[in-house]
Amino acid sequence: MTPLSELAHGQQFPAGALYIVATPIGNVADITVRALHVLGLVDRVAAEDTRNTSQLLSRYGISKPTIAVHEHNERTAAEHVIAHLRNGERIACVSDAGTPGISDPGAKLVDAVREAGFPVIPLPGASALTTALSVAGAWVHTFSFIGFLATKTRQRDTQLQSLLTHASALVFYEAPHRIVETVQALERAFGGHRKLLIARELTKLHESVHQCTLAEGPTWLAADANRQRGEFVLVVEGAPHQEAAENAHDALLETLLEELSVSSAARLAATLTGTSRNVLYTRALAMDKARNREKDERE
Repeated sequence: MTPLSELAHGQQFPAGALYIVATPIGNVADITVRALHVLGLVDRVAAEDTRNTSQLLSRYGISKPTIAVHEHNERTAAEHVIAHLRNGERIACVSDAGTPGISDPGAKLVDAVREAGFPVIPLPGASALTTALSVAGAWVHTFSFIGFLATKTRQRDTQLQSLLTHASALVFYEAPHRIVETVQALERAFGGHRKLLIARELTKLHESVHQCTLAEGPTWLAADANRQRGEFVLVVEGAPHQEAAENAHDALLETLLEELSVSSAARLAATLTGTSRNVLYTRALAMDKARNREKDERE
């Protein structure tokens, strides 16, 4: 039995349903047989960029009406999608590349459709997240997906500080114009000793995957301008258990340092948590120096 005939015999494709369809992240051959079957079956396609999606569909001889559903109109566009579902139509949701809802539009549409009482059916496929993790190695036991960091320096650094004690590996997406600055920020926040996987242009012609430490990352990127081009996935090793334990009280120290000296903040934190005052003092001092450095840079 061929894959398509298996679909016809063993898979239900109900009307009035939203199908979340993953599309290739670079190499068009990564489209799944099931995705092609559903894209040919549905009545219309909700797309992040209708032009890009029309080109993909045309490549496989598929022509469908499209609805633009992007980050700026997702909630209002959901109303149009739901109206078509009420008429018994099948609708596929796709992003420009990869799996909808993973740092791409789609999640708000899913919420709205489910709340309206219609089924949402996932079709697995390409994702930059899982593609990068598949070649990271055994040091990634568990992971937290962060996606794109804040664009403003202070917000980004605050975000990274909040992730300092996470024992799971951290996965980030990044654009080419910010890749050097982001890797430098990761090194400042986490130190240079953690492992770093730099996955660039995954599944595309100029794909590259490089593993190093955070300290080595900026140098590797600077060695060749081509290494700074394309779309990036960064996987950063999680905090070692000892480091995670030592930095477990950062949120408390940060709050106390708003009002108290380093010594007083460490003493009060030690009283509240039962942690060694010396350990907390060392950490509070490092945090205070980082805060002062940020203040000087802003001025």
